[in-house]
This record gives sequence, C-alpha cells and structure tokens, in this order.
Amino acid sequence: MERVTAWLQEKNPGLDGPIDTDEDLIEARLIDSMDFLEFIDLLEDISGTSIDLQEVTIDDFRTLARVRERFLAPTG
Repeated sequence: MERVTAWLQEKNPGLDGPIDTDEDLIEARLIDSMDFLEFIDLLEDISGTSIDLQEVTIDDFRTLARVRERFLAPTG
C-alpha cells in the first residue's frame, strides 16, 4: 500500500496528512478520470496481475481498504 499512497500523495501535493483507508478517493478527488488508467497500471505493476476492466466496478477503486482487498491482498 505504500506505493499506492505515495502515488496519491504525488498526484495531490496539497494533501495534508495521511489518507484514511475508508476515505472515498473519487469523491475526495484524489483520483480523477485523467489519472485513472495510470492508477490501474500502478495496481497491475504492484500486484503482478492484469486488471480486466470488464470484471471490476468503480467501487473497487473507491477506498484504499477496497483497493487492498480487491487487488493487493494475498490470494490462497
């Protein structure tokens, strides 16, 4: 998650303090439509797997907790 939060901090230099794991990243405008594909690329790089956009919803990217659960949690 450190790479994800570092990326979010880089994209939002005016952000004060840590990002709560349940904060809505989209509503808070921490991820916008221009950065969305780059965010997906980052998650694919970290997880080592591709993300099929046919199999996900916007809610899968809404909070850090959901991102961790959906894309970065160990499987098995």
